Amino acid sequence: MSEILFEAGAWRGVEMAPEEAHELQRFYEANPEYNQAVCGEPPPPDAAHETFASRPPADWPFGRKWVLGLRTDDDALDGMADLLSNLFIDGVWHLGLFIVATRLHGRGAADVMYEGLESWTLERGAEWMRLGVVVGNAPAERFWARHGYVEVRRRSGLHMGQRVNDIRVMVKPLTDLPLDEYLARVARDRLESP
Repeated sequence: MSEILFEAGAWRGVEMAPEEAHELQRFYEANPEYNQAVCGEPPPPDAAHETFASRPPADWPFGRKWVLGLRTDDDALDGMADLLSNLFIDGVWHLGLFIVATRLHGRGAADVMYEGLESWTLERGAEWMRLGVVVGNAPAERFWARHGYVEVRRRSGLHMGQRVNDIRVMVKPLTDLPLDEYLARVARDRLESP
C-alpha cells in the first residue's frame, strides 16, 4: 500500500507510480468528460503514460513532479492530480490536471479533495498555486474561481487533441504574500509577457 500523503474527507491522497499507469488509464477512460471538454475526443490509449512522462519545457525550472491518486478506504481511485512543485521559483506549485470521477460530480467531493490537496501543498512549502483553465470550460472556470483563483493572463492558440484552445492562467496565493509579489517574481505570467 502506498504511503498516505494527506487525508481529504473520505479520501486519502497517495503518490502513484508509473507502474500504475494501467489503473490511471482505466480511470481516464471511465471518466472521459475532461478530455472531451478540452480536447474534443476521448482520452488516447497512452494518456496515463503521458501523464507520468510529461515534463515542462526545458527552460521551466521545477522541483518535482507528483502524480497523486485520491483513493477511498477500499482503494478505489476516485480522483487524480498532476502537480509540479517549485515551478519557475520556490513556492509556486502548478496543478496541471485535477480530475474527479464523474459519478461524484455535483456532490462536493471535488471541493473536499481539492482542499486536502491544497493543504498538503501548503505544508510542503507552497505559497502560490497556479493552473491553466480552458476558456469556455464553464464548470472548471467556476470551480477554480470559487476556490480563490484569479486570472493573471491568457494564452491563445494552444493545440490540445482535436481543439485549439485559449487558456486562462490562474493563480491563488496560499499565504499572506500578495498576488503582486507573485507577478513581480514570475515574469512569464504578467499580462505583457509573450
